[in-house]
Amino acid sequence: MRIGEILRLLQQEYGPIDWQIDRDPISTLVATVLSQNTSGANSKRAFRSLITAFGSWEAVAAANVDEVAQSIRSGGLAEVKARRIKLILREIRELRGCLDLSFLKELPLSEAKSWLRQLPGVGPKTAGCVLLFSLGRPALPIDTHIFRVAKRLGLIDSRVSPERAHELLENLVPPEDVYSFHIYMVEHGQRICKAQRPRCHLCVLEGLCPSYT
Repeated sequence: MRIGEILRLLQQEYGPIDWQIDRDPISTLVATVLSQNTSGANSKRAFRSLITAFGSWEAVAAANVDEVAQSIRSGGLAEVKARRIKLILREIRELRGCLDLSFLKELPLSEAKSWLRQLPGVGPKTAGCVLLFSLGRPALPIDTHIFRVAKRLGLIDSRVSPERAHELLENLVPPEDVYSFHIYMVEHGQRICKAQRPRCHLCVLEGLCPSYT
């Protein structure tokens, strides 16, 4: 009931949302790696540069680490991310024989998550992004905004780890609402429920929020 009311109020505030498939799964996987520890603008720039430089994931897999790092320099931590991308692509190709993750759409959700999490450096957030945004699966990736807002709303305990939050929140949100919940919570965290100086006086969730001041 509380999740339903939160979603209703956030929809009134930000408008209706349709579940949209963004990129192919490999692209989302690489883009999520590039988004780590940098701004959205920088990670998007790095992703575009990588695609422009190589044209395909097969070409990225065949390139050396220095070449990949050079193409993603604008995203920060280029050497670390280049090595991780190379390791991930190599592991996928060794396990599947090709760079294609579409098979994950047919697996039970828990198995699809486990398969992705065996890849080097892939945690619950990255796995959730691939499943939610590229395969239309109701996996809920928890970023810093969702984690913060969920704690302030009392949806999860303040002592819960980000990793545990994925499981707890995913179990709370109906599968058909996972996409909109993710989008609304990120939006709300960016606009209103900021890490520093939250704008509580503008919050549509004030009546539901135990942290309201």
